[in-house]
Amino acid sequence: MSKLTELAAWLESRLPALLAEHHVPGAAVAVYAGGEIIDHAAGVLNKGTGVEADADSLFQIGSITKIWTTTLALQLVDEGTLDLDAPIRKYLPEFKLGDEDAAARITVRQLMCHTAGFEGDIFTDTGRGDDCVEKLVATLGDVPQLFAPGEMFSYNNAGFCVLGRVVEVLRGKSYNDCLAEHLFVPLGLTHAAASPYEAIRFRAALGHVAPEPGAEPEPAGIWALAPSNAPAGSMLAMRPRDLVTFAGMHLRDGEGPDGTRVLSAENARAMRERVVELPDLGLMGDAWGLGWSLFDWAGGEVVGHDGGTIGQSSFLRLAPGHDVAVALLTNGGDPIPVYTEVVGHLLKELTGIELAVPPVPAADAPRIDATRYVGEYASSVADITVSQDDDGRVWVERVPKGIFAELAKPEKSELVAMNGDTLILAEPMQGMYLPHAFVGDDGTGRALYLHTGRADRRVSA
Repeated sequence: MSKLTELAAWLESRLPALLAEHHVPGAAVAVYAGGEIIDHAAGVLNKGTGVEADADSLFQIGSITKIWTTTLALQLVDEGTLDLDAPIRKYLPEFKLGDEDAAARITVRQLMCHTAGFEGDIFTDTGRGDDCVEKLVATLGDVPQLFAPGEMFSYNNAGFCVLGRVVEVLRGKSYNDCLAEHLFVPLGLTHAAASPYEAIRFRAALGHVAPEPGAEPEPAGIWALAPSNAPAGSMLAMRPRDLVTFAGMHLRDGEGPDGTRVLSAENARAMRERVVELPDLGLMGDAWGLGWSLFDWAGGEVVGHDGGTIGQSSFLRLAPGHDVAVALLTNGGDPIPVYTEVVGHLLKELTGIELAVPPVPAADAPRIDATRYVGEYASSVADITVSQDDDGRVWVERVPKGIFAELAKPEKSELVAMNGDTLILAEPMQGMYLPHAFVGDDGTGRALYLHTGRADRRVSA
């Protein structure tokens, strides 16, 4: 029995019980190893209809789309029409932000590695036409700058919408057409959909959300976020086999499954090079390259990306030194423990690499002086208040804003000491104990940013 055959049998026996244990309605997995692929699915795509998941079912891949957008942009670099270190305005003269100086200086490279510095969670719905990305970029004129371009990392969805718009302008066609013509076709993908109009041809997963913490997940009221955010990850859906086929191209340094050159070897490797370090954020990785998140795990190099849409979560991990990739796509519940066991087991068996388990709070975490951390922080999607009570317990209260006010309720959670200026949730949120890193200095010794992947700026003491 080959190793892949053995792992396929393990998935078949283990995945259904794992989904039931963690209230995940359905999931699909694919493993690529040395050119061979196995896949498996379990559960249901929609609890409302009872349609079962199979290996050809489409799940949204969320922000893993950013790797596809980066690849599309680097194809233009290969062709000599795009310069990574040129200002965005070389290609989008109309590009504006709230900070004129920053808008004039931000480069293509900074968009790819989340160091552009402007607030990035802008999900304005600009319609369903081919011009929706163009219209979204045109709304960014009053978006605030959080820090100087290139200064630090802060996850930026809007930055990838801008990058997608650059691709559209240089190609002279819509983002979805660019995906189809420059990636789907050369990779031979048959179960990938850039929009719901294409996804409806297949068995497609619906996300599930819990109406309140601890409740069973229920079918979400909508399938996807706004099409305007397609280059950042609001729309793209596929079966996991097609996702690891794309990953296999990157593992072969840009060569497609039939030998077609999809991306230059130089730029495929450049995507995996370390560009910016991250605070201690657990699941997000230790550093970022061009598009890829980089993980410092025991046993070898690992790159990847995760995605989250409305009730759907996706995970992709590549081990370049072993020619191995694993994709896990889910549609609700608590996906983190499923990711930890499934991806951890598959990677270890195929490569010997030990997945770093997401951090958990220590049972004996000490009380701390939170003076440096308390205060109010804000972004376009939430107002956040950090406080410390008379017993020395630290609390973070998050009040959603904008479209997220319709999708989530205000939450107040306890934070406990983790490591230096990083605190961690005392209780899990969607199966994960989220680290909260406090970085910078507002001039009085207080943290300037609350960093959970996004750097939310302090707005008051």
